[in-house]
Amino acid sequence: MKITGIYYSSHFARAFKSLPADVRGEASRRERIFRNDCFDARLKTHKLKGSLAKYWSFSVNFSYRIVFEFIGEGEVAFVDIGDHGIYG
Repeated sequence: MKITGIYYSSHFARAFKSLPADVRGEASRRERIFRNDCFDARLKTHKLKGSLAKYWSFSVNFSYRIVFEFIGEGEVAFVDIGDHGIYG
């Protein structure tokens, strides 16, 4: 599915700025893949469970994930970015 709009929460923006430069660069590269096909196998996009059941996540690298939600046809909101600690 092609993504036509991404909205960034203020929390996401703050968390993104605090990441190491190499992780920010990889996140930007992964976002380009995500925009073209949010279910590209390289991203390992998956639905979350439990208290985060309305959200989805995709991998930036082995340690970091972006949490997002679908908000409309082809539109998502990036909610958080970080290591697995963001799920707790």
